[in-house]
Amino acid sequence: MSSFLSYGKVNEFDQAKLESRHRRRRRIVIIGLSTIVLVAIVVAAVLGSASSSRDPGSKNGKDGRGTIAALTVCNETLYKETCYKSLANATNMGQMGFEDFFKLSIKVALDELSKASEYFSKNASVFSGVNDTMTVTALNNCGELMSLALDHLNSSLSSSSGSSVLDAVNDLRTWLSSAGTYQQTCIDGFQEIANGEKYKSGISENLKTSTELTSNSLAIITWISKVANSVKLRKLLANSDQEPEWLRPEDRKLMSDQGSDLKKKADFVVAKDGSSKYKRIMAALNDVPEKSKKRLIIYVKGGVYFENVRVEKLKWNVTIIGDGLNATIVSGSLNVIDGTPTYSTATFAVFGQGFVARDMGFLNTAGPSKHQAVALMSTADCSAFYRCHIDAFQDTLYTLSNRQFYRECNIYGTVDFIFGNSAVVLQNCNISPKKPIPGQQNTITAQGRMDPNQNTGISIQNCSIWPNGNLSGVETYLGRPWKNYSTTIFMQSNMESFINPSRWLPWIGTSGPDTIFYTEFQNYGAGSSTKNRVKWIGVKNISQKEANKFTVKPFLQGDKWIPNTVTYKSGL
Repeated sequence: MSSFLSYGKVNEFDQAKLESRHRRRRRIVIIGLSTIVLVAIVVAAVLGSASSSRDPGSKNGKDGRGTIAALTVCNETLYKETCYKSLANATNMGQMGFEDFFKLSIKVALDELSKASEYFSKNASVFSGVNDTMTVTALNNCGELMSLALDHLNSSLSSSSGSSVLDAVNDLRTWLSSAGTYQQTCIDGFQEIANGEKYKSGISENLKTSTELTSNSLAIITWISKVANSVKLRKLLANSDQEPEWLRPEDRKLMSDQGSDLKKKADFVVAKDGSSKYKRIMAALNDVPEKSKKRLIIYVKGGVYFENVRVEKLKWNVTIIGDGLNATIVSGSLNVIDGTPTYSTATFAVFGQGFVARDMGFLNTAGPSKHQAVALMSTADCSAFYRCHIDAFQDTLYTLSNRQFYRECNIYGTVDFIFGNSAVVLQNCNISPKKPIPGQQNTITAQGRMDPNQNTGISIQNCSIWPNGNLSGVETYLGRPWKNYSTTIFMQSNMESFINPSRWLPWIGTSGPDTIFYTEFQNYGAGSSTKNRVKWIGVKNISQKEANKFTVKPFLQGDKWIPNTVTYKSGL
């Protein structure tokens, strides 16, 4: 298997089908909906006046306004027919506004995904005959990913049950984006298995409706928030001064301490030499209470810890601090060639929300010939990494989903070595491509946005891009589009001359999809020139105002959750 045709490949046939489907959607017109009526309904629905003005005696509540509202929200989705069918049985349609339809859309997505998750148990007899380790692991991964997707849909449903979904719009878009990513990641896991297609097709079909319904919920909340913003009905969460629930004042005070003080306040101490209670990081994590609202600190003394670490999804608000990025190191070597799917190769994997790592090193020592081998994977919402060393070859840093921030980290790799579908900002980091195996080309990023309404992308700001060793004869690119809406920006960064002048590499063929968003802004150094950059439609020139959208405050709502102990710049 070619290492350059890796996970989740967007092939030409799939891309052609997607483009054809998009053309068909654009031809769908909602007959009889005038502009005046639409604007009136938009304002009335967002204000919540629609429900109070209806006649409660109308048959099944399905009067004209409710029907038009349902058609209106569905017309904003990618999967309109699925949307119409999912909302058609609402018993009180005439009393529902747009926010009500959004809440209903999450509920039907949740119900459908719950049914889809039963696919694995219903086919247990088929899967029980699987005897190769990689396929078994991929199936187990799907079970975990379905659980994560259900968690995020449940969180979305809970957060939307308050007075207005607009009060939580940033969270909702993040969690719905992640729920869709988890379902696709399950499917992608079979791409790298020799006989994976015979399982992938069935799993894809099983998840088709739940994936479409999740995408529709995301489209609806994205549209509602745009409508609300355009008529200035209320401020969005990103402009609120309210502290988030996961970072209370006492946590702010705790996290403002310097590293030495944090070590003294550690709740758990790990020492490889046996001088503390715990000799292994996982042993300390196992004793961390679940869903802790109090920030808990694990101090890991210097040494190399040969273990694969998982911060499980119920281990909230954990901080792990080491003695330095080259002093406290977690090392592993799981990889695809030896039979582990990419998702499971991570030396250090983070699932629990509010995670912080500081002064730590994360390695995957499998080597370039072993292809995909992840050093660090995070899918934890509001996770931050400060002064960390992240080192492998192909697929070094897997920013799978949710909101993530990296500051003053050293990141090394070869092919697609910063990849995933999170909303992530890397700030003041050293990003250093290494020498790959002969015949390979280096690509720094492979961003996996697959839906135009997802609020994801890779933002690299004020970083240094330099070669690790002699890369003469090795072509190095800023990135390539893993999925059709791949979104990546390099800004205000120093680039050395080894970057290929064309800047971006196609995944297949000679061009990237027209729907990608790739851009560079105010970079400098010998390798920063865009004079000979590829002429793809999706490669943009942007203004300062547009670039600012990808900074910490607007892109991550980072001013709300990044702890004081992590230095950061909120804008340009």
